[in-house]
Amino acid sequence: MAHRTAILNLVALTDDQLVDMPRLSKIFERGSRARLQPQFPALTCTSQTTMLTGEPPSAHGIVGNGWHDRETTETHFWQQSDHLVQAQRIWDRLRAIDPNITTANCFWWYAMYAGADVSVTPRPMYLADGRKLPDIWASPQELRTELQSTLGQFPLFRFWGPAADITSSKWIAEAARQVNRTIDPTVLMVYLPHLDYGLQKLGPESPAMTPIRRQLDDVAANLIEELMEDGRRILLVNEYGITPVSDAIAPNRFLREHGLLSIRHELGRELLDAGSSDAFVVPDHQCAHVYLADTSRTQEIATLLKQLPGVDTVLHGHAIESIGLEHDRSGDIVLISDSSHWFCHDWWETPNAAPDYQRTVDIHRKPGYDPRELFIDPTIRFPRIAIAWRLARKRLGFRSLMDVIPLDTSLVRGSHGRCDADLDPVLWCSEDHELSARVPMAHIANLIQQLVLD
Repeated sequence: MAHRTAILNLVALTDDQLVDMPRLSKIFERGSRARLQPQFPALTCTSQTTMLTGEPPSAHGIVGNGWHDRETTETHFWQQSDHLVQAQRIWDRLRAIDPNITTANCFWWYAMYAGADVSVTPRPMYLADGRKLPDIWASPQELRTELQSTLGQFPLFRFWGPAADITSSKWIAEAARQVNRTIDPTVLMVYLPHLDYGLQKLGPESPAMTPIRRQLDDVAANLIEELMEDGRRILLVNEYGITPVSDAIAPNRFLREHGLLSIRHELGRELLDAGSSDAFVVPDHQCAHVYLADTSRTQEIATLLKQLPGVDTVLHGHAIESIGLEHDRSGDIVLISDSSHWFCHDWWETPNAAPDYQRTVDIHRKPGYDPRELFIDPTIRFPRIAIAWRLARKRLGFRSLMDVIPLDTSLVRGSHGRCDADLDPVLWCSEDHELSARVPMAHIANLIQQLVLD
């Protein structure tokens, strides 16, 4: 008989964060607790897919939160189709063992068109007039209406962007409760991102993190306690720890200075022309993939990139294979920053030359992850008025950019991607389970199977 189980992903929860989280700390006194060893690169999409397949990126293909498509010469971040995952997911494995086992995925990535019985994920509506409206994608389709009619419209702008806060994690927790109550899947998966955004914005050492930790403590503890009272086993997993950072490294600008990056000029703006570049970089927090037009120049360009201040490690060839990242989607060279820096995608030489989308929240157009989207440009004197004016123009039907995001990389105070042991996140199970002191992330799929079936 299968055991009803819940898998909660509390992103960026390390032992250090628990200092302001008394309720979770009390819960963790029961059951089994260990440290979770991240899979490199320690990024959201790679980590989640590794946990749900039991395979490294070389097998499942999710080499980061985004990558460059060599055939279309386009870079895409935060794609959502499960068809991109090239290894069997845990719900398919469980169903093959017992066809009666059902799984509900609440906000883990690559939820669209997946084999899970229930899926809920953010999916904005992009209108022709340039507006972006909050919405979700759900399967079965009627669940989209049921959740938003009960809980209200999904708070997309509180999920990511300068207004990101506990509101979105509360909404997800309530959605998980409703799915648990009305559908009652065997396996319930829940993703609560609140802690992650505060740590990137403020840094793990900021006193301003105390109320953020306490907010998540209440939301997560309430959900865990309710699910346990309902008879569910609980497995709390994680993706990475956040390290303090002081500024970013701009490898594309460095490559441009050395004549390796091509730029296209459009209406006074400078756009990266990846298809005609000898080398360009797709940055992702503290990891960066370098794509080359001619791989015979790998050693030459790798040697050059070692000279870039802030770069800690330059990998290529067998070194990429040794960390489980050898895949067609990976770069020909992989960079790892030192612990106090992150990689930005910037290539422009002056602020006015930056692409028009750079000062907006635009996770799909930017060829790299951009945590500056968590901030409003501090040089804007009256930000509320500025935002209200832009919103009014949009509502009147005018095309208007919400260009309030800063270019300053030093505003970001926390990042991740490295797999240093002192950044290991928390792993906890409500059952007395024999866990090693440091559990590799790829072992989570087997652990889920044991909890459900044993």
